[in-house]
Parts: sequence; structure tokens; C-alpha cells
Amino acid sequence: MNIDQVPYPVIQVEAKNPQYAKELLGNIGGVDSEMTAVGMYFHGHLVAWEHPELSRTFQRISMAEMRHLEIFGTLAMQLGADPRLWERAGRRPKYWSPKYIEYAVKPKKIITNALISEHMTVEKYTKQAKAIRDENIVENLNRIIQDEKEHIRILTELLGKV
Repeated sequence: MNIDQVPYPVIQVEAKNPQYAKELLGNIGGVDSEMTAVGMYFHGHLVAWEHPELSRTFQRISMAEMRHLEIFGTLAMQLGADPRLWERAGRRPKYWSPKYIEYAVKPKKIITNALISEHMTVEKYTKQAKAIRDENIVENLNRIIQDEKEHIRILTELLGKV
């Protein structure tokens, strides 16, 4: 079955939990967050206009990352957090910044940056899925990990073509 056809789990937490909320806020607005991924793929989509397959692929992946952003934002809100584009670092929030994006313009470099980002994301979400004890959050993390692994497969295939 195509990963696009695999449904996402219900987006519902078991109970409010500030620690879990803090973890998910990092997935929303941290350096290695879904917002950074959306920006990276959106930029890649635009600058790869001379490579239509690459541009379309970046656009599709960007849309998947937006869905992840929505899922994490909804979960964080249910956990009791304000789902702004920020992460909690100590006592103060640290807002997301577009400077987190690697603004590459050459296709090979864009793909390489994206692969590095996707691998880091899989590692981060896997650690979170092992640490969090809310079954619904873990199911959502695992489903998103499936998407990220599919992005790695697609990007690796594209890298072989450029």
C-alpha cells in the first residue's frame, strides 16, 4: 500500500502533560522542526523550477510536512501548550526563525540537506516514541516516522538522478 493511503491515527491525547507538550513544541518550532522542513521544501520547490520532477516532489513533501505540523500543533494544544512556532528552551520560549533553513539552490545540495534533515527527524521522533507513554501520541509519531522514511526513499532515488 502506498504510504499516502495509510490513514493517520486519531489526534487525541490521553491527558494534559506539560513535558510531552514541551517535546512536541520542539517538533513544531525548533531548529529541526516541521516548520523548518516546510520552509526548506517550499524553497526547494521554487528554486528547482528548471527540474520539474524535483520541484513537484519538494512541493508534495512540503504538503506532507504541513500535515505533520498540524498534527503536532493539535497534540501540543491538547496537552496544554500554546501551539505557536516556538520551542521551550529552559524558562523562556525560543521562537522559530527562517534562519533555521539551509537555503541551497543546487539540486544535489538541496536533496543532500533534505536527506540529512529527514534522518535527524526519524531519529528524534523514534526517541520520542520510546519515551512518551501516551499511546495516541506514540501512534501519531510512528505514522509520521513512516512518512519521513518514505521521504528518505524518494529523496535517495532523486539523488541518483541528479
